[in-house]
Amino acid sequence: MSWTTLKALAALLLFVAAPAFAVLPDEMLADPALEARARVISQELRCVVCQNQSIDDSDAPLARDLRIVVREQLSMGKSDAETMDYVVQRYGSFVLLKPPVDPATWALWAGPFILLIGGGLALLAWSRKRRPAEEPLPLTEAEAAEIAGLTDTPQQR
Repeated sequence: MSWTTLKALAALLLFVAAPAFAVLPDEMLADPALEARARVISQELRCVVCQNQSIDDSDAPLARDLRIVVREQLSMGKSDAETMDYVVQRYGSFVLLKPPVDPATWALWAGPFILLIGGGLALLAWSRKRRPAEEPLPLTEAEAAEIAGLTDTPQQR
């Protein structure tokens, strides 16, 4: 393998392994049971910077702060639900990776179905608008004779 290929492979491995480095050792709780609860909660919360990652997977500074808040809440004896409610109260339901179905999120939940149905209706309307090409009318005797006269070569006359 060439040196460039090895560098590209090393970069790819670092890119794939990057989420594994998100939770730093200084954030972890000493109690394994509390740490496991914190990890579960962190996997359900969205990083508001990355938006497509949980705070457990994100290495953004705000995600780190949220992980610390979750661990602080659990260390104070709060339940998982109370911890989630605390974070949602501070950041809104947008911070949840699976937002609840309520009037504020109906568009989010219904949007894909509305687009799918609308696209299907548009496709149906388009296909109905397209009509097959009509069959040409047969030539009259005069038209056939005119064409025959045009296509005759001088040798055939």
